[in-house]
Amino acid sequence: MNKTARLFLLVMLLSLTAFAQNAQIAAKSDALPNTFLTGKHARFSRVAPGGQHAAKKNMPNAASVSLNAATTATSCPPQSFKLPCVDTIINNNNFFKEQGVYFDGTSRSIWQFSLVGKPPASNTSTVFNAPVIPVTINMLNADGTPRSIVTNSTNCPNCVPSALGKTVRLISRPQAFVQPFLNSPVFKPSTFRSSPVPTQITDAEMRAQVGARATEHPQWHTLLAPSLKKGQTMALIEGTYFFALNNDGSCCAFVLVDSNVFANELFPPTAPPDNSTVIGQAEVSGSMKTQDISTLLFPNTYLYDNGNPNDCCVLGFHSFDFEPGDAGNGNRTRFYVMNYSSWISPGLFADPNCATKDPENCFQDVTAHSHEIAEIFHDPFLGHHGLHNITPFWLNPSGQCQDLMEVGDVIHYLPNPTFPVSIGSVKYHPQIEALLPCFDF
Repeated sequence: MNKTARLFLLVMLLSLTAFAQNAQIAAKSDALPNTFLTGKHARFSRVAPGGQHAAKKNMPNAASVSLNAATTATSCPPQSFKLPCVDTIINNNNFFKEQGVYFDGTSRSIWQFSLVGKPPASNTSTVFNAPVIPVTINMLNADGTPRSIVTNSTNCPNCVPSALGKTVRLISRPQAFVQPFLNSPVFKPSTFRSSPVPTQITDAEMRAQVGARATEHPQWHTLLAPSLKKGQTMALIEGTYFFALNNDGSCCAFVLVDSNVFANELFPPTAPPDNSTVIGQAEVSGSMKTQDISTLLFPNTYLYDNGNPNDCCVLGFHSFDFEPGDAGNGNRTRFYVMNYSSWISPGLFADPNCATKDPENCFQDVTAHSHEIAEIFHDPFLGHHGLHNITPFWLNPSGQCQDLMEVGDVIHYLPNPTFPVSIGSVKYHPQIEALLPCFDF
């Protein structure tokens, strides 16, 4: 072998060694111990309507969305309990009086808000279709091929000895959580003092906040009718996620996803939507409709910000996708109200026994889902037109400052943030929510 050939071979060997070392570093950098979340602060996020692609889709603003039925164009006929010119869920409007400062710095004393469903005076129930779409997380290599790893003490430090040396496909499926999710008090009735009959927890909260009017209108309820839809898959490229294996080496105890990447993979980039994203596929297939309150159920899937897994963990958010109208719906812009909610297995954030001395202990099972559904009921459109559901600024104990009627965010950092509710033999941990008087200081 001549000198040139030997030099070429040496370079190739060094390159292969560097590649192998880099692969090992990458494996170490995105594999976390399954105790990583212990003590982390669970939090919730606000995502702009339409997600990351909204700017490309020319979302209607206050000037293009009529809020006054008397001035609505003929192509957008007035609709009882709905925002005129918008094809979306039933909602009703009201206001409270309180001196405060609007986000542009001007003073204001009248604050309008939209709540889902019909008003108490109707003394009738509103039942929303509530599709549940389970979403699988498919973790891929940097080149887009399916990713597998061999378990060892580095990528699975808490694995039992018999689990080491196994080849594990990095794919996290929600199937084990679907039935417990559907059986939760968000969907199943339970007994609450605000209702004369067993009801769902968010309806109980809606009735509690109107006080005596709930007694005067016993037939008034705002309910969800869940339906399980075909599951979907979100594919993530290596470098956009972190994962932790279960003690038996299986995937996964949890997955952390970059929040920007997650929103990109969730909301459709085109109008009308295509099948390239989770919501786009659901809209195209008819699994999500404008009259629905839709839930995208993820398996222990949380979000991190700023490229740092320690800057976590978002457990859920609510928003809506918007799409153009056409002659078939009177040219009204379509609002698809949705929430991403992760199932939370017990013990991930703290002790599974829910000791009262540690408020983080109780963030488990449907804490995220109950939070997001309550916020949809009180703030379905996230103040998008700068009028409804804008409130005087509030500050929660974590330092989060907002001016929206987000009934979960405003108090979820307080001690003992959940309210255990048993359905059959199973105890669930929905979040305690603020009521309207909390914003009417």
